[in-house]
Amino acid sequence: MPAVVADTHALVWYLLDRGRLSTDALAALDAAAVSGDPVWISAVTLVELTYLVEKGRLPAIVKERVEAEIGRPDVALAVAPLDQEVARLVSQVPRGDVPDMPDRIIAATALALALPLVSRDRRIRASAIHTIW
Repeated sequence: MPAVVADTHALVWYLLDRGRLSTDALAALDAAAVSGDPVWISAVTLVELTYLVEKGRLPAIVKERVEAEIGRPDVALAVAPLDQEVARLVSQVPRGDVPDMPDRIIAATALALALPLVSRDRRIRASAIHTIW
């Protein structure tokens, strides 16, 4: 399987609670990692993790674990930048379908990389974004 993009919750579950992932999601993430292809995350995922820790919705150890895994060769986790191409592609993720801006940026990152997005988010999955769950 080629590389994939992981939504924030999919990334957290992949690293810390794999039982919460669907069979297809886990298979896609494992296959990318095993093949040496990256599991991409959007830069906004790191921002979102900070926000969730600050709100008390996630313990700080979650963000620390994600940051420790980035760039490790045995994990193959890579950060995709929030660049001009991603910003342009946000308009292809309709606000009416996906109202949350971080989710739109993550979906636009998948579009920019031309990769499927591993996400449980019903709104993203109902949109035209190629998702795996």
